Amino acid sequence: MNGGLLVAGTTSDAGKSVVTAGICRWLVRQGVKVAPFKAQNMSLNSFVTRDGAEIGRAQAMQAQACRVEPTAHMNPVLLKPGGERSSQVVLLGRPVGEMSARGYHGGRQERLLGTVLDSLAELRGTYDAVICEGAGSPAEINLRRTDIVNMGIARGAGLPVLVVGDIDRGGVFASFFGTVALLAPEDQALVAGFLVNKFRGDVSLLEPGLDMLHGLTGRRTYGVLPFRHGLGIDEEDGLRVSLRGTVRESVVAPPVGEDVLRVAVCAVPLMSNFTDVDALAAEPGVVVRFVDRPEELADADLVIVPGTRGTVRALEWLRERGLADAIARRAAERRPVLGICGGYQLLGEHIEDEVESRAGHVDGLGLLPVRVRFDREKTLTWAVGEALGEPVEGYEIHHGVAEVTGGAPFLDGCRVGRTWGTHWHGSLESDGFRRAFLREVAAAAGRRFVPAPDTSFAALREEQLDRLGDLIEHHADTDALWRLIESGAPQGLPFIPPGAPA
Repeated sequence: MNGGLLVAGTTSDAGKSVVTAGICRWLVRQGVKVAPFKAQNMSLNSFVTRDGAEIGRAQAMQAQACRVEPTAHMNPVLLKPGGERSSQVVLLGRPVGEMSARGYHGGRQERLLGTVLDSLAELRGTYDAVICEGAGSPAEINLRRTDIVNMGIARGAGLPVLVVGDIDRGGVFASFFGTVALLAPEDQALVAGFLVNKFRGDVSLLEPGLDMLHGLTGRRTYGVLPFRHGLGIDEEDGLRVSLRGTVRESVVAPPVGEDVLRVAVCAVPLMSNFTDVDALAAEPGVVVRFVDRPEELADADLVIVPGTRGTVRALEWLRERGLADAIARRAAERRPVLGICGGYQLLGEHIEDEVESRAGHVDGLGLLPVRVRFDREKTLTWAVGEALGEPVEGYEIHHGVAEVTGGAPFLDGCRVGRTWGTHWHGSLESDGFRRAFLREVAAAAGRRFVPAPDTSFAALREEQLDRLGDLIEHHADTDALWRLIESGAPQGLPFIPPGAPA
């Protein structure tokens, strides 16, 4: 087998990432050696591979669904927004500069098509099948000329296309029909059919519409996936109000101790790697919420200032909203505060930034004895160490170089009283370290909270990926899906007018 498939969507957040992961896990369980691929990802939620390449976290999650190590070829182009109109361009795992949206779509993107096709060819030469994920909608006609992630990659590599639609939003039939009808004839020839996502109710009531859609487009529906809570793991650019659902769907176990722990995460601008707190949300008795007002910190047992692509901007935002003063009061009262990456940097004494914000010298919150200087070279590395008597793993993604001048060591950073700071993303996924940290937080907060002794974040993630595979296995026409991956789009698919505008 040397197959491939592009999972496109009628809209952003239609379910492309989870459907791709589900297909990958289903194939692995059939004994297929499979890899994920996304030519171009726009996300602040990224991951560092073992060899120091930065890719989207969604592709890292999909690689886990495939039970393989993630590589830069799985996401050759990553765009990390730094504002409304510009992004950092990460090519094959390394940053190559900042670019405006107009500059990128005005020519640079088109020139990257060869690079992404080479990465796809590398994967297809190594694996039995490659399941590709599109971005947004393939019918974004204003961007089709420079497209390298939807029909551009499908046509360049001859991939069949499966279009996913979120029926929970409504209008899925119009979205399916309109998506095909706005594509050029050569692109339409690769669109094999549809997959309905997030359906609630009796499927028999939907079937007449699916039959009519087939009659209108000549394309079949490959499955109807039922609505399931909590399947959106490692989101690219969304933010769940409740993170517990992103970890597992099963009923949450009651607290082991007498109390719960309340964790407030400051929803700073350009927040990156907010999945760092997923492991906390997985713990029975830990309640995680995102906040943007100082009064919301009052009853929190732990406040987390997360990573951000705009450290100075986040610092200004905290001050404008009164959150900076509230955090400083907490630290003075020895109430727990944790800063991660950009959040760690702004807890320090001062920041010298001529790279990210170009603001020069900026005073930090002064809660940790740390001085930060932004370097043009980006630190991308896997980290292994020990803290609180437990082994820890994580990864670093930052331009800021921290000089620690005091305090007690904590991972790569430091702590003063009950204020901790580190650049390490993902450290809370280390079960023993997470439990030890929560015990310290509970003691400082005066809570009779006890971490569950057997919570394994890795096992919960595997359980989640298996549920995605189950969705495909039980609710998609897997025989037809197999033929599509192995043999490509059916021949003779009809053209649906009007097609793409000239």
